[in-house]
Amino acid sequence: MTSTSQPGLTRFNTSPDSVALAALREVCASRAWGTRLLARRPYAGLNALLAASDTATGGLDGADLAEALAGHPPIGRPKPGDPASAREQRGMAGAPEELKAEMLELNLAYQERFGHVFLICATGATGEQMRDALKTRIGHTPERERAIVRTELGKINRIRLTRLVAEDDDS
Repeated sequence: MTSTSQPGLTRFNTSPDSVALAALREVCASRAWGTRLLARRPYAGLNALLAASDTATGGLDGADLAEALAGHPPIGRPKPGDPASAREQRGMAGAPEELKAEMLELNLAYQERFGHVFLICATGATGEQMRDALKTRIGHTPERERAIVRTELGKINRIRLTRLVAEDDDS
């Protein structure tokens, strides 16, 4: 399928660099990731865009990955005024106060151990599933956890890019 049959992708492909980069920075806070995707425009279809995202995510160095992680709020505390953050963390919205308190404590312990927020593709996950993942992952080695974080970031980026193009289609 070509981008001409996908109005949102066509809009992304033809937007001025500054507009497209701003949209990409809403998907992923890493400048390097956004610049790499921008450089490969135009995309023939969503699958090409997602493949480029996967490649760019896999190529992030330590500083770039840290920049990407800095754009994500802790689980259980979505960024105020950010509907994407609230939507992605919906599984914590109705969680009991005890679970929210436990997540706060676990998030702080994780951040102390690894130096960054606990990142998980929270879309569709319950509060309990996120807590259980956090409990498991806090015991990982830093190397193992960095690999998981990169995978989770890639999943989040794919969901957000797909939504970006779909939202563009509706405008």
